[in-house]
Amino acid sequence: MKRIDINSPAKINLDLKIFEKNDHGYHNIETSFQYIDLFDHMTFEVSERGISIQSNKSFLENKDNTIYKSAKSLIHLTNSKKGINITIEKNIPVGAGLGGGSSNSASTIIALNKLWGLNLTKNKLMGIAKEIGADVPFFIHGENAYGSGIGDKLKSKLPTKDKILLIYPKINNSSSEMYHLLDIQRGDNIEKSHHKQNDFWNVFLDKNNEINEFYELISPEYNINLSGSGSCMFILYKKDNEIKEILKKIPSNWRFFFCKPLQYSPICYIK
Repeated sequence: MKRIDINSPAKINLDLKIFEKNDHGYHNIETSFQYIDLFDHMTFEVSERGISIQSNKSFLENKDNTIYKSAKSLIHLTNSKKGINITIEKNIPVGAGLGGGSSNSASTIIALNKLWGLNLTKNKLMGIAKEIGADVPFFIHGENAYGSGIGDKLKSKLPTKDKILLIYPKINNSSSEMYHLLDIQRGDNIEKSHHKQNDFWNVFLDKNNEINEFYELISPEYNINLSGSGSCMFILYKKDNEIKEILKKIPSNWRFFFCKPLQYSPICYIK
């Protein structure tokens, strides 16, 4: 096999609780991960040597991204002499709490394990994934899951049966900044700022006046949710007429997506 084409999926967090930091300085969490049918399109083609990335987003064409780091990790671990040409059409919003970078990383790890004939076990791939980022193990896992630890302890679960209206306010949120702001807000009281759906809500609303106004407008009538550390919000619904009114209230300069849940990630089908 010389080439693999794959849809690299986004995720949402149906809920997210943030707890104390572990001994390595990472926060422990509890969450419910859900794959959705919003994808980046990735192609991997074996080359003589080196790592080449081409994309519709220029920031992915350098070495400071999860795709390059994942490929480099596999080379260091296995002493592989092979190269790879990677193309990615980026559709998943960046800095939106949808796990796009983590998904791209997992897709890269799984694809290169196959194309380079590395034959690494899933446990080994999980170890590599954990070094790249906290959400990457979930995308290696390939099934919807409850996550604990730093997000790396996973228990498979069934998908939600609801459709998803995904609302993107075109804000690029930094996860590290959001965790820092949450720690400041809580101080010594770890129970402070716990939210019934996502513990980042209060921080997110405090730092974004436009989001706060939208939330105040929508929340009395709709159960609006936050994915990851933001900035994407979502509403679960069953029938299209349930969301007709909210579509009129989304600011015209924002984006929204009509999504469906997935049970498995497409990377499960790379054999």
